[in-house]
Amino acid sequence: MRTLIVLMLLAVLVMAATCYESRESMESHEYFNPFLNRRRANDFIQADTRLRAITQERIRERSKATYEHQRELCEDYYPCEIYAYRHGYPAAYKHYFGRRRTK
Repeated sequence: MRTLIVLMLLAVLVMAATCYESRESMESHEYFNPFLNRRRANDFIQADTRLRAITQERIRERSKATYEHQRELCEDYYPCEIYAYRHGYPAAYKHYFGRRRTK
């Protein structure tokens, strides 16, 4: 009988220790309202680094030098690329695209 009472008290103490609702968990806003609004949800989620890299690439594309744009345009047009292997990209661009006039 005595061991049963001791085991019962021990079980109650273990249950009280493991099921105790601390004050810190009550301070959490998730206890009362588990859902976050959209603005707060973005506060702790970091933006994806791949998206940041893509954005930086788009910014770099806008600020390229003119000779780099010309070279890329020439690389996309096969006859210009072949001409560029012999005479260089500036001469190839001038030969194929230099006569264009834009308004």
